[in-house]
Amino acid sequence: MLWRFALRPVRHSASLLVTFLFALIANSAGAQSFDATHLRQPASLGDVKWLVNANDNPAYAAPSFDDSHWPLHDPHNSIDAIFPQRPPVIWYRLHVKVDPSTTGLALNEIYISQAFEIYVNGERLMQLGQISPWVAYTSGERVRVRIPDRLVATGNLVIALRVHISPVEWHGQQPGYSASNLSIGQDQTFYRDNWLAVIGANATDWIDRFLVIGLGFVALVLYASQRRQTVYLWIFAVGALVLIETPLPFITTFRNVPAIWELIGAIPRLAAPFIWVGLYFAFVNQRIGWVWRVILVLTGIADFTAGLQEWFISLPAQFQLFTNLPFILLLSVVIPIVLIIHWRRGNREAGLLLIPVILFSFYIYAVVVFDTMFQFPAWSRTALRGLNLIDRLPAGPFSVSLHSLTGMLSTLTLAIIILQRSATMSRRQAQLEGELEAAQEVQRVLVPEHTGDVPGFKVESAYEPAQQVGGDFFQVLPDGEGGVLIVVGDVAGKGLPAAMLVSVLVGAIRGVAEFTKDPAELLSNLNERLVGRGGSGFSTALIARISTGGQVTVANAGHLSPYLDGKEVELPGALPLGVASSTLYETTEFHLDPGSRLTFYSDGVIEAQRPDGELFGFERAREVSMKSAAEIVEAAKRFGQEDDITVVTVTRTAAVANAA
Repeated sequence: MLWRFALRPVRHSASLLVTFLFALIANSAGAQSFDATHLRQPASLGDVKWLVNANDNPAYAAPSFDDSHWPLHDPHNSIDAIFPQRPPVIWYRLHVKVDPSTTGLALNEIYISQAFEIYVNGERLMQLGQISPWVAYTSGERVRVRIPDRLVATGNLVIALRVHISPVEWHGQQPGYSASNLSIGQDQTFYRDNWLAVIGANATDWIDRFLVIGLGFVALVLYASQRRQTVYLWIFAVGALVLIETPLPFITTFRNVPAIWELIGAIPRLAAPFIWVGLYFAFVNQRIGWVWRVILVLTGIADFTAGLQEWFISLPAQFQLFTNLPFILLLSVVIPIVLIIHWRRGNREAGLLLIPVILFSFYIYAVVVFDTMFQFPAWSRTALRGLNLIDRLPAGPFSVSLHSLTGMLSTLTLAIIILQRSATMSRRQAQLEGELEAAQEVQRVLVPEHTGDVPGFKVESAYEPAQQVGGDFFQVLPDGEGGVLIVVGDVAGKGLPAAMLVSVLVGAIRGVAEFTKDPAELLSNLNERLVGRGGSGFSTALIARISTGGQVTVANAGHLSPYLDGKEVELPGALPLGVASSTLYETTEFHLDPGSRLTFYSDGVIEAQRPDGELFGFERAREVSMKSAAEIVEAAKRFGQEDDITVVTVTRTAAVANAA
């Protein structure tokens, strides 16, 4: 039995010798000829073996050149087996028989190389990029060129390809010319088929991009009115990223451009990890700390490097994997785990987003598996079928990519979430409007639109809130002795919170006024009530008591001084209500003669502002102080209302003064 093992090397050597001799005989048999004399439909020129040569000689384009000693190459296989030294330029030649009476014959090319030339009977009919010196171009456009009828009339065509194969392309799946790169047929048929192929291959991707961009701008509009919804800003960022990335692949579908454009097109990949991770983190309210920022920046750099590999960087397969790996792990491992954790904690939006994310993760896993299988010759065909299945699944006239389908599903999920949030916001808005209407009703009671008649005094008031409800307040109360008590104030802030504090103050004023009419005591009591509310707000206030004889006693808590017959009354300064406990307020006394007028303002009059920034100011306030309350409010509004406006005027009538 041992002799059988001893003879194995000899038998193996003999087998190799027979194989070599057979290949030598086959390769010396001359060029195979492609018969296109009875061509009815476009035919691929990759289904026949081509003659190849690794030298670069312009004479190889001539139809009379003797190529019988060139080896044969099957475009279905990698040319690595023939040229393991990987030369930069390879020539391919094929002899084609045609019907001399045929007109309108054309060649149709796609994806041959980043730089190549096509000759027919020695005439250069097509060129992409530049071979020497090498200038690379993109190769996504389906390029067709008509073969001159005079060449077809000869009945024999010699098609010569001069192909530059860069180091990056040599590391690809099938460098140089491959079976699907070149076809021959009628020019009009190619024109029609190319358009159908472009639309069919790209329709789902274009729809996906259009939906993402459109949703991004919708989210931007929503963010403009709902600034707290930062998720909308992240959705817009994703839409903007896709918008920036879209022009180059769209252009290169219809026109080949210098490969340097790909360098510019890869720049957005620097920001892609940060934007995509930021989007999902925003939905689960997870902050992007400095550790995550460093990780995302490094991932962006790695993804940018991966984007350059096809054009400018030649890395071994294991290093290519490392440049793609960080972003792959983020999208297919980290994000699903984060969403699962928050979904289990009750975040329904995380559960919705989990569906497209898991499908996309499966797509990534499949791509990684098939790419790995492709590195092994025995599994390469299976891997190619698998890649075609997930990236170019036929669906009628279209080819569907699982990547585009998961993208559209993700966009649909985001749209559903936006609709749910908008519906929730609409319900909350309706509830808030109901609360505001109720607050308006309360404020109409607390801040009367019209003051009642007070014997001996003519009282006018006007109130114009900046929003539906405001923070200004005033009260006109009889003092029980024939005089009148005037209270004017301004709560910090606007809207519903300010209106709620106004209701507290007005209620307190009416309650305290039952026990004391002294302005200083009233302010002290109100101050303690506000301080006791735990810093929920503060307010300015001014209280004036005017007796039937015209004696005026005023106490001020940080409010604007009133105007007496057009002149400002000087009052001592004091802290607003609610700032500090046990604050003491001073009183100032003066006399209101018959016919004289006191005018009380809130700061909305002084702070009225034009678009150019000019304020209404104290001087204008003094000049209009003798006008009616309604006229003063109207003047401030025309100037440019910024805050709640309140004006109360008190005029002592002469008739009552004489009677007194």
